Parts: sequence; structure tokens; C-alpha cells
Amino acid sequence: MLKKSLIILFTAIMLFGIGSCKDKGPSQAEIDQILIEQYIADNNLETIKTESGLHYIIYKAGDSLNRPDFYSYIEAKYKGELLDGSVFDDGSVEMSANLNQLIPGWIEGLQLIGEGGKIMLIIPSELGYAGREQLGIPENSVLVFNIELFQVYNK
Repeated sequence: MLKKSLIILFTAIMLFGIGSCKDKGPSQAEIDQILIEQYIADNNLETIKTESGLHYIIYKAGDSLNRPDFYSYIEAKYKGELLDGSVFDDGSVEMSANLNQLIPGWIEGLQLIGEGGKIMLIIPSELGYAGREQLGIPENSVLVFNIELFQVYNK
């Protein structure tokens, strides 16, 4: 799967490069979307894409009357992995945080479900850690999270 994704990425880079001598090649956002679309196809997923480039699948909508907003405090459990299936967080520990202190992909994605909801987020690098390497996460990585939202505390 990784080999196939790399071939598609290389092909896309070459096509973008041939298109214009002045063109500097595809942007990171364009590269991410190519990789995400390949991941979706390889895994036979049907996602919804937001304007920002976030892809998601809602498995359980949760409580429609208790959804997080930008200022909510949340409790959740999640599993995080890279597109090649490498797990960087196995979801064995629950986490608590203010939503506005999390990565942009989580801020946007968790507002789509309510307390008790479950969602998969496929987050382009710009909505994740972008060019910053994190423990177990290379820079410019697309991230895949499966999240269960246990509690939402709104102010």
C-alpha cells in the first residue's frame, strides 16, 4: 500500500512539474489530498470532506444537544496512526483537554459530533502538526484518528 501511494505521489509531482516551468510543484495541501484520496480508495472508505480538507466519517453522532464548541473542555479516547498504518498513539489512555488547545483538525472535527459520539478524522498535515515533527510523527504527516467523545463540558 505504501509503495503504491509513493508511486502515485511521484506521478502527481511529475505531472504538476511538467505543467509549468514557472510552477514550483504541488503544494503540501495538494500532496496531502492526493495521499488522502489514495488512502480512502485503498481502505474502501466513504468520507465527507470539509472546505479545509479534513475528511471524516461519523460512526455515532452522539448527543445533538451537547456538542463541543471552540471553548469546551472534553474527555475522549482515541487511536492515532499515520497513513501507512503506523500507530503513534494506541488509544489506551483517556485524555482531557480544552478543545481550543488541540490541533486544528480535532477542533473542527469534534464539533461535528456530540457527547457519546464516535468519529474518524483524516487530517491533512496543515490541520495537524504541519512542518513540526512530533514524537512518532514525521513533519507534514497526514494523521488518522478514531475518536470516542465521552464528555463535553461547555462554559
